[in-house]
This record gives sequence, structure tokens and C-alpha cells, in this order.
Amino acid sequence: MRALLQRVSRASVKIDGQTISEIGKGLLILVGVGHGDGEKQVVFLAEKVANLRIFEDEQGKANLSILDVNGEAIVVSQFTLYADSRKGRRPSFTNAALPEVAEPLVNQFVELLRAHGVPTQTGQFGAHMLVEIHNDGPVTIWLEK
Repeated sequence: MRALLQRVSRASVKIDGQTISEIGKGLLILVGVGHGDGEKQVVFLAEKVANLRIFEDEQGKANLSILDVNGEAIVVSQFTLYADSRKGRRPSFTNAALPEVAEPLVNQFVELLRAHGVPTQTGQFGAHMLVEIHNDGPVTIWLEK
């Protein structure tokens, strides 16, 4: 399981011109599920994201978590995080889990973030989305389990 975190001052997700999710300070989290991923990976990543200290304190040091700053999150499923472009010119996505496997794990990740106390919104699984990101820093962190 892979997660790409972007620290944002604000972010939103639109589908067909309609805003379905919108946050202020927090994290935009792109999540990809690969073959063999399961509950162990979901639990690890949710705990890691909730407690990862990537927000600045009063001295400008990255000492605060999303919980510490009362931030919010948007989680967007992104199978393209498993793109393999080592050969040819078209990426292969064969390492990404099938939708019927990935969707429940992404939903479990969202629920665990909420259980940790992170107000969490989502994109729509399988939909074509327009994701607006105001990356703060910029700070982008890659997590994998």
C-alpha cells in the first residue's frame, strides 16, 4: 500500500463541476493499493499518517502532526501510484489491486484516520476527479508499507 501525502493550505475535489470535498489546512492523501495489501498495511499507514510530524511549530520546525494542528484530510484513491514505466512508453498498472480489492481497503484507511481523530473527507472511488491542491511548503511525503 502506498500513500502520497501533500501538506496543504487548502484542497478540494470536484466531479462534473460539483465540489464533493473541501478542506483547509491539512493533508491531501493519494492512496494506492497493490497486490497482497491488507489490513496490516492499512493499520500501519493510518497510524503513521495521523502521527507523522510534518507541520511546523512556532520555531518553524516540523514537529507537529495533523492532529496537533487540528488539520483535516482528503483521501483520494489513486491506482496510478502503482504505475510501472520501466519498459516502453506506456505505464503498466498490473501491480495495482483490482477495484473490488482496493476500494474496501481505501475505505478502511479512511475510517481508521477518522478513528485516530482526523476529520477526513474523500474523493469518489473510480470517478474522474479534478483535485485542487495548494501544497504548503511544498511538502510531499511518500509512504509505503
